[in-house]
Amino acid sequence: MARRRGGTMNAMTNARLGQENRTFHGTGAVSAGNREEGFRPAFRDVETGRVYASCFVTGQPAPFHLLDGLPDEVVVARHASGRVAAVKATIASGFVRQGRFFTRDEAAAAVAH
Repeated sequence: MARRRGGTMNAMTNARLGQENRTFHGTGAVSAGNREEGFRPAFRDVETGRVYASCFVTGQPAPFHLLDGLPDEVVVARHASGRVAAVKATIASGFVRQGRFFTRDEAAAAVAH
C-alpha cells in the first residue's frame, strides 16, 4: 500500500465501510434500506463540513459508498493499483437527501418514521 500523507490510523477504509454496513444491516442506514426514500450515499468531512457524493472514478454516481470517487485531497493511502485504500479519519459515511447530509443514524431514524 502506498501512503500519500498523514497516517491511516482511524482512517476511513473499505473494511470500516463493511463493518458499518454489517452494523446497520436491515435498517435505513444502508443504501439498500433507504434508496427508495430518496437517500443517496455520500461522505462528509466533519472537519471542513464539505460533503462528497459517492461516485465511481468516472464521476458517475455510485449506488453505494465507494471511496475511489473521493477527491485526492482526502485520500491518505492508495493501493499499488491506484485504488483508494484510505481517506482522512475525519471522513464520515452517510447520505444526502434533498441537499441535506444525514449521518447513518439520522438516515435510519428518518426511514423508520
